[in-house]
Amino acid sequence: MTLTLRGGVPADAKPSGIICYEAFRHIAEEHGFEPDFPNPEAGIGVTTAMLANPAVYSVVAEQDGRVVGSNFLSEGGAIAGVGPITIDPACQNGGVGRALMEAVLDRARLRDFAGVRLVQAGYHRRSLALYAKLGFDVREPLATMQGSPLGLTVPGHAVRPTRTEDIEACNRLCARLHGYERGSEITAAIEAGTGTVVEHDGRITGYATIIGFFGHAIGETNADMMALIGTAPVFAGPGFLLPTRNADLFRWCLEQGLRVTQPMALMSMGLYNEPCGAFLPSILF
Repeated sequence: MTLTLRGGVPADAKPSGIICYEAFRHIAEEHGFEPDFPNPEAGIGVTTAMLANPAVYSVVAEQDGRVVGSNFLSEGGAIAGVGPITIDPACQNGGVGRALMEAVLDRARLRDFAGVRLVQAGYHRRSLALYAKLGFDVREPLATMQGSPLGLTVPGHAVRPTRTEDIEACNRLCARLHGYERGSEITAAIEAGTGTVVEHDGRITGYATIIGFFGHAIGETNADMMALIGTAPVFAGPGFLLPTRNADLFRWCLEQGLRVTQPMALMSMGLYNEPCGAFLPSILF
């Protein structure tokens, strides 16, 4: 069958979303893990949001006029984030995934991004091999953490909702700790009402767009991150992604009763600065 690639349109949200759900379910259950999405509607919700976002580039794969996969490139900053990439389970291992990845990487090169990143399901050996062959390097082993909200505070580290006037300070902090800014995501979190900052000694020392799968968080210290995690009302989606090399923070989460639901890996191509302080990546990076 002939494979064709094209840009995504709103009408692709439903078929791509159903494939998104089925693809993640198929791979997760094949390896004995819980699916990332609980139902097809959740998958459709994700693809609908991605296709509607002007800062996201989309690619849809068709075979004989039927949608068989999709991929996305988030372009809101100096670093581009890949995903979710999903392929109809009936068409996997036939080159569709490579074609979709090469399409977004061509786009990233055309737009001259400083770097490209993604988060890979640690149990999925085929995607790990594909991304490595395409030029991605493994940077951080991650654990997806889930559990009941902790309802904890850290003395001297006050957490409050992020305000518009905080964006500049959050951007400066991100640039200092990671080497780039993520202002568009901070702005979106403020608009959604999910963003939080932590203050210590009268200044912002950390922030989170949301403590969950689709959000990221940074802090100068583990105490900042503990405060953000401890006051989170929910761990959104499948959970939040924690770099397991941060052994003290990892152990603290386990001691609070949080559990590991799956291993993942942060991978990068191009610019990568070793992060300072504590951080939680999103499912993009």
